Amino acid sequence: MDGGREAEAAPVNNRTTVERTSDREVVVTRTFDAPARLVFEAWTRAELFARWWVPKSMGMSLLACDLDVRVGGRYRLAFAQEASAPAEFFGRYIEVTPHSRLAWTNEEGGSDGSVTTVTFEEQDGKTLLTVHELYASKGALDAAGTGAADAMVETFAQLDELLLTLDADERRS
Repeated sequence: MDGGREAEAAPVNNRTTVERTSDREVVVTRTFDAPARLVFEAWTRAELFARWWVPKSMGMSLLACDLDVRVGGRYRLAFAQEASAPAEFFGRYIEVTPHSRLAWTNEEGGSDGSVTTVTFEEQDGKTLLTVHELYASKGALDAAGTGAADAMVETFAQLDELLLTLDADERRS
């Protein structure tokens, strides 16, 4: 994937853009029709994160979702896909700024692991989310492929659905 690509996602028809911006970087952007506080909570509360992160179309299940969202805190996500052996993603949080920024290491890749930074920019009750993946080298990004970034198109549609529910629950309170 050398250029940008956009895909529409239900139910609010916001676009997820996935772009390889350099030999070592992939950037994913999406606007959500919810305040940054709610979007941030969906990324940092395990019980919410588990409801949207795994792409439903891939036949995967989330076996573990451990998030200790604080600087130095660890995370671990374990997935299973039908007949395949479980896969794990894990690392540590290196930056946590409530409602505006998260950054973590992706240590399952060893020395080729990436660093992910997510920013949450609110304007008029909507949130522009930017996910920035920085890899150790061009080879590490090439080896990783763009599957995870491409899967975000679907997972972000699932996040949209969750945010609609959270927003509606909040309005009733």
